[in-house]
Amino acid sequence: MTDSGYARQLADKTDFLRRLFAGVAMPEWAVFPSPERHYRMRAEFRIWHEGGGTSYAMFENGKKAGGASVVRLAQFPAASAAINALMPELLAALSTKPVLKNRLFQCEFLSTLSGDMLVSLIYHRKLDDAWQAAAQDLQRRLGIALIGRSKGQKIVLSRDFVTEELEAGGRIFRYRQPEGAFSQPNAAVCAKMLEWACGCAAGLGGDLLELYCGNGNFTLPLARHFGRVLATEVSKTSVRAAQWNIEADGADNIRIARLSAEEFAQAYGGGREFRRLREQGISLSDYAFSTIFVDPPRAGVDEATLRLMQGFDNIIYISCNPETLRANLDVLLQTHEIKAAALFDQFPFTAHIESGVLLRRKAV
Repeated sequence: MTDSGYARQLADKTDFLRRLFAGVAMPEWAVFPSPERHYRMRAEFRIWHEGGGTSYAMFENGKKAGGASVVRLAQFPAASAAINALMPELLAALSTKPVLKNRLFQCEFLSTLSGDMLVSLIYHRKLDDAWQAAAQDLQRRLGIALIGRSKGQKIVLSRDFVTEELEAGGRIFRYRQPEGAFSQPNAAVCAKMLEWACGCAAGLGGDLLELYCGNGNFTLPLARHFGRVLATEVSKTSVRAAQWNIEADGADNIRIARLSAEEFAQAYGGGREFRRLREQGISLSDYAFSTIFVDPPRAGVDEATLRLMQGFDNIIYISCNPETLRANLDVLLQTHEIKAAALFDQFPFTAHIESGVLLRRKAV
């Protein structure tokens, strides 16, 4: 550890979890730290035009975006090393091309540990053929993928995704991550999350139900520990990415159902039939679920889904909000007990905490 204060902030997060979960019977938190620099695989910046020059910019927290609050940036240490290396080169190239610089409003970077890079340039003007020709040349020279956006326009010059590679259980998994869709921002910590989840799943057997599967981030490595996997997701973009990832991995035991958690609870309880399941040839009665995996949004799990979860022998719950996790446990601990708990520092130097618990059904 350096003198950056990282060790202290991580200890503070751990202490917060201990206080929040005080009184809950559970093991000690396993703590998975982040790199202190270059941990974010994506970053976005305003482009600040002043006196004929341009710079990357952010604005002071709690203040209106403008000249009084602007913070000009040459580098951004939280972003990946690849983003930091590209930032000055890209800005210099943009600054020499009026057709690329004119009314450029924002720049978004999406990078990967595997060396892929996608940049989105966002404008306050219509993009024309001259812009596209200049952008094509810039894309070739920098060896990146470029997208141009303005109101009502999205120009994809080559592709609108990156492909990440993450290791879990001694195996490399490939993930297509589309622009604008959710992906774990801290890839190094994400790999630790995958390892932890697979450790929880080892030896459980049976079939797995996964809710909120996104692009299949956890689905692919977890599938190696179960007979069959049924995963649900509502975002069409994420479902398409998940299907590509499944095919690229050669996994033949995973099916994706485009249902929300609430809809799946209705279908599983027999309260409602869904045409989407019939059209995909998915019959819930074919599965012998032993385990449910959830990675819900910050609001946590709704009441109907919590009741659904109580019907499973094993629950692996990844949370981006420990307070809603704690509230959800008031229901889940009626039937289950915590066997493992982990803190994943996805967002160092912020108050944000990512955590996970493994629950097993209580012996009767």
